[in-house]
Parts: sequence; structure tokens; C-alpha cells
Amino acid sequence: MSPARLCSQKAGSLALFVVIGLSTAIYSSPARSETCELSSQHEGVIFPVEKLDPDWACRLQSIINHYTTVSKVGPRRTDFSESLYRQLLDRPPLAAALINRLNLGLYKSEARGPGRFWGYDGEGTEGVVQLVYQDRTSRIYYLEGSHDSRLLPDLAGKAVVLLKMDPVKDPGGVEVVNSTMVSYMKLDNRVLSGFASLLGSPIERAVARKLGKGLETVNRLSDLMRRQPDRVLYEAMNPPAFSEDDVVFVKQALGNHSFSSDAIPSTAPLP
Repeated sequence: MSPARLCSQKAGSLALFVVIGLSTAIYSSPARSETCELSSQHEGVIFPVEKLDPDWACRLQSIINHYTTVSKVGPRRTDFSESLYRQLLDRPPLAAALINRLNLGLYKSEARGPGRFWGYDGEGTEGVVQLVYQDRTSRIYYLEGSHDSRLLPDLAGKAVVLLKMDPVKDPGGVEVVNSTMVSYMKLDNRVLSGFASLLGSPIERAVARKLGKGLETVNRLSDLMRRQPDRVLYEAMNPPAFSEDDVVFVKQALGNHSFSSDAIPSTAPLP
């Protein structure tokens, strides 16, 4: 495998682990702090960065202004209601466990404090994700992560991930969410960062594939919750069982989400 292709894959894997609406404007207004300012428009999407704590604005600015790669994915449809989608985003360990048990991926996640989670994507990438800002339709995350490689020195970096959620109705009149994600990633190693920057588009495509995979996994989880609620509940209660609070949430979520007439009966064989 060529060094360029290998570096592209490793850089892409730093983008997001768990790990998933489009707004546009003619111009972007800066968010001001005492020493830092951030544009509100990122890849054509408007985010409420003016509401960030000034210290976080400066911390994110160092990545956004000196990124190795910037990538955008979406808008892509996620078949969760707005409320259920936001609640799942608040529970990364539960979402990762369900994805793992349902054979949709090898994600792992652990809480490390309020709005702070450790994550692993099953492909050598791990790190800590910090929720910096949230409202009904937007979330902003700060990430510090690394990727274990046998062929290159371990890659470490930081990232800013901006998520926009746009509740819409599908053709059947059911509420779903269109998600758009913008990611700025900066490698810690200046030499590797410069090399990756020279590669340009291949690196950005690798990051976009990583982000897209995360959104697609979330959508597959939504499909199973809708079509096979009994299977999802069985996995949630199968030893080692989830916490009582998580089990209650899963039951409520399945009750609200299993609305489709094409739901598969509990007696149907599972894939």
C-alpha cells in the first residue's frame, strides 16, 4: 500500500467514533470573545458559535484556523424522531452497546464526566469526545484521539465536529431528521500534518467516508429498532444487562419508534 493511501486512511479514522439539517446563508457573522472569533458558517452550514464560552471559542479556533483536513457529510436522513435522536446522542455508551450487540459495528464508549465520553471505533481509533455546546438543532464537539498503526508512527490529533439536525417529514408523514456534519481535524505531528495537507482531496474523502459510515450505522440502528423491536429489547436485556435506566429508555424508545406497518413479528427469523 502506498504511503499516500495509508496516510489517507489513518487520517480519516481520526475524524469520529461514534460516534450521528442543512442551513445556508449568504454571509457568516463572527462569534467574538475577548481574544478569538469564529465564523458562524462552516462549509455552507450555519452554527450558533456566538453562544460558545470564550475559552472554548479560542480552543476551537486553533483547530479550525489551522486544520489538516475539513470535511462535510450530509444532509443525510436518519429515521429517528428529533426527540429520540437527541436522547440517543446524550447516551453514547448505550448507542455504542446496541450497535455492538446488533452486529452493526464494534463501537465502544464510556462516560468520563458530564458531556465527556471515551470512544473506540473497533478499527484502532480511540479518544475522548467533549460536548462543547448543544441546543435543539445543533451540537458542537471537541475531540482528542489517536490511531494505532503498525506501519506508521501512531497518529494523534484533535478535531472539532459540528452537527446540524433538521427535523422533516418523510413521504409517509413521519418525522425524521436530516443530519449534516462538518469536521475539522488537525494532526499533532507537524510533519505528518504537512504531508497530509499536501495530499488534499484524498484525505478529505477518507474523513468524509468515516463520517458517513457513522451516520449510516445510526440509520441501520434506527431501522432495526423500527422493524425488529423484540430483537433490540432482547439484546438490551441479555446479560450483561443494561442499567435499569437504560432498559427503561430502550423500552420507551421502541414503543415510540416502532410505528411502521412493515415491522417484523417477533417470531420472524433474525439475520
